[in-house]
Amino acid sequence: MNEKDKSGFVAIIGRPNVGKSTLMNHLIGQKIAITSKKPQTTRTKIRTVYTCERGQIVFLDTPGIHKAKNKLGEYMVNVAEHTLQEVDLILWLVEPSTFIGAGERHIAEELKENQIPVILVINKVDTVKKEEVLAFIDAYRKIYDFDEIIPASALRGENTDVIIDSIFKYLPYGPRFYDEDTITDQPMRQIVSEIIREKALHALDEEIPHGIAVSIESMKERPNGKLTDIEATIVCERDSHKGIIIGKKGAMLKKIGSNARYEIEHLLDEKVNLKLWVKVKKDWRDSDFLIKNYGYDKKEI
Repeated sequence: MNEKDKSGFVAIIGRPNVGKSTLMNHLIGQKIAITSKKPQTTRTKIRTVYTCERGQIVFLDTPGIHKAKNKLGEYMVNVAEHTLQEVDLILWLVEPSTFIGAGERHIAEELKENQIPVILVINKVDTVKKEEVLAFIDAYRKIYDFDEIIPASALRGENTDVIIDSIFKYLPYGPRFYDEDTITDQPMRQIVSEIIREKALHALDEEIPHGIAVSIESMKERPNGKLTDIEATIVCERDSHKGIIIGKKGAMLKKIGSNARYEIEHLLDEKVNLKLWVKVKKDWRDSDFLIKNYGYDKKEI
């Protein structure tokens, strides 16, 4: 370890759908968190690791902070709010707007209780005129005393190097937490289940996706090491949803499966034989037992 190394934990927070996972994936240079235009895509705390000659940043991508409508929602908000207490720095992502809604104000109030440095990232600035950005900065300055404010575009990689430079300014000196080739501490099964869920989110209609979970039944590499067999179940809340997920003559399930398989093969760097099933578990998002069963464990908060 170099004595001048800095290392620490950084929480990426914000309301659902502001681009937290897209930013983290871009900074790491590899896709770990799933992204989708639908809110509440990230349900658990995802740890990813950025290592360079200056040191190491461990990012925690939290679920969006929002008003919970069921037990799964409560779990997600709890994860996000607990994360704020265990980091060295908070990266708060917002949309480019002068309108600051109740959701943002709620986050500002939460942050006032912590003495942790906060960098505001105004994301998606590629979608607005440059001269408007100052007005957005001004509006946010009024609700919180930020250590820094950075306009950026996670999607296009604009100013992401500035974000990394700013983060290192606030991290403590100390040893690295992970080997330099570690990119995430997520178990591979969890990443695979999230990829399948992402492909289902992309393919399905608005209402269904919040009500799906993916459970990996088995994941085994064949002895020759050239093929991995994966069996997974997509769990939904209603019989009518099951029909939509399977699609006419199984077309929708086939589409989800082939899109997921392509990305999993890229991730594992080998061929994958993926089998998908669909099961109905009514109101699973309000059952503590089933929430835990599908990988969302309250003990881990």
